[in-house]
Amino acid sequence: MKIYFTILAIFLFYSCVKDKPQDILKNTISINSDGKVLVINEGPFQTLHGSVSLYDSQSNQVVEDFYNQQNNSYLGNIVQSATKYNNSYYIVNNYSGNITVVNSTDFIKKATINGFNSPRYLLPVTYNKAYVSDIFSSSIYIVDLNLNAITGTIICPAGTEEMAMIYDKAFVTCSNSNYCYVINTTTDAVTDSVNVGKGGSSITVDKNAKIWVLTSGSSSAGQSAKLVRIDPVNLQIEQSLTFNSGNSPYKLCINKTRDTLYYLNNGVYQFNINSGSLPASPLINQGAKVYYGLGINPKDYSIYVADAIDYVQKSKIEIYKPNGNFANSFNAGIISNGFVFE
Repeated sequence: MKIYFTILAIFLFYSCVKDKPQDILKNTISINSDGKVLVINEGPFQTLHGSVSLYDSQSNQVVEDFYNQQNNSYLGNIVQSATKYNNSYYIVNNYSGNITVVNSTDFIKKATINGFNSPRYLLPVTYNKAYVSDIFSSSIYIVDLNLNAITGTIICPAGTEEMAMIYDKAFVTCSNSNYCYVINTTTDAVTDSVNVGKGGSSITVDKNAKIWVLTSGSSSAGQSAKLVRIDPVNLQIEQSLTFNSGNSPYKLCINKTRDTLYYLNNGVYQFNINSGSLPASPLINQGAKVYYGLGINPKDYSIYVADAIDYVQKSKIEIYKPNGNFANSFNAGIISNGFVFE
């Protein structure tokens, strides 16, 4: 999420641009239907109206605010991410500082986890335990998934973002430092770090059990963006690819077979994990659009990309075939930033 640019755009446009009305389908799409996709919508800043849209890829029908339909209430301010685990969805509300827990079968709210500063992502660690990153807090939160409550913290620099787990280690990206931090999930303590460069925010694990971290770089610090591969056993950097000056890639994703990476960089780029160089041109051109969210559907390898337009109108979700050819599109909520595929 590029929240600071989002805030500016909203104040500039909110008074003069209105969404076009669109009918919301009620009771026609089931959360349990095959081919459903959840779209995470941040919502306008300071409106307490982030949302989750439900899309049925079989019928091409959309419920633009599925949580509201099921609960007759709104989610919090800036819906940042959602994770499915233990038959629940954990919806992280960044600016509201909480996590809404809903049943995975009907999307009905069953709990709220409070006490965060500015939470970003939830990483399940064990059946009963999860970590939550936080952009402004100098710690990672430990959450008991049975109690739906914070039970502790792990000291870590502010600016933590996406996380990934392998071999009882949680790898934590951090946008405010040069390091990816390593947490021992048994002792709940940071035990090491890897220098990946400034602006780390997204991370994934490939089919060879290697960690990939994408950094956006920092012009003020004179650091270019990088795509870095880490051996999670010895914590050595095996490959480091540097982007051209001025590039600011983000939203690293991986396909179902975990052999191909995707990211946004004024377009959608595709990268084979065995490649020795970054792609020279995008798979999907952005043009004048504002690509803000990215996801790869594991069912058919289709590419979902969100166009935030002006950060005030409803986002347009574009679906592309694996070869980059356009397939379909639909409207979701305001400022769509990610997807959950089932």
